[in-house]
Amino acid sequence: MNKETRWLLREKYHGVETPEFQEDVERLNGGLPLAYVIGWVDFLGCRIDLSAKPLIPRPETEFWVEQAIAEVASCQLLVARKKNPIKILDLFSGSGCIGIALLKHLPNATVDFGEKDPKLCQQIKKNIALNNIDASQTCIVQTDTFSNITETYDYIFANPPYIDSARKETAENSVILHEPHGALFADEGGLSFIIKLINESAPYLKPRGVMYIEFGENQKEAITLIANAAGWKSEFHKDQFSKWRMAKCVS
Repeated sequence: MNKETRWLLREKYHGVETPEFQEDVERLNGGLPLAYVIGWVDFLGCRIDLSAKPLIPRPETEFWVEQAIAEVASCQLLVARKKNPIKILDLFSGSGCIGIALLKHLPNATVDFGEKDPKLCQQIKKNIALNNIDASQTCIVQTDTFSNITETYDYIFANPPYIDSARKETAENSVILHEPHGALFADEGGLSFIIKLINESAPYLKPRGVMYIEFGENQKEAITLIANAAGWKSEFHKDQFSKWRMAKCVS
């Protein structure tokens, strides 16, 4: 029994090899990602259901979001706004993992979840309830980037598609076959949504607002030029594998 099968047996079937377990082993052996077979993942202490097959949350995303949460919390303490609400927009929300983690670890936050796919809007709603988040702290907006966004925010968090659509073959087979392409691939060398975020987000941020964007390997230089041209103050952070992964843009 390999590592993934042992994990499946422990996490989903509590060590009991049922007929359903054997069916799941066949699905796993057929290439379905383990996270989909189990049906959920942990993301910064939150249980994220994946029944609607959103993009599977990555450890790299978890890493930078944890850093950003610590930074936001520290900033709130510094400016003595701990009791005041922090208004956040989680764009390209998918499963809702980022926004839900923000709500779990920043008690004074409210989060608007922006997601294009109506099925994933329902997935986000399910994950909010699953994690016992007060629904009054949330709003789910079906939107294509900023098309239906009308508020302004202290922070925008975005994990947009950023794999070059002309190089889909560079992705793993299990990703290409099973995960949503709309959450993975983008035109213009993978930068089309990042360009849109940088060029169109300013009206949706409050003064001194901050935007965090996840991006892919070898995109830092291009994003630096795009952000500079748009007048942003930007800084970049590496993930746990020492690869450039997150851009912080300050209005």
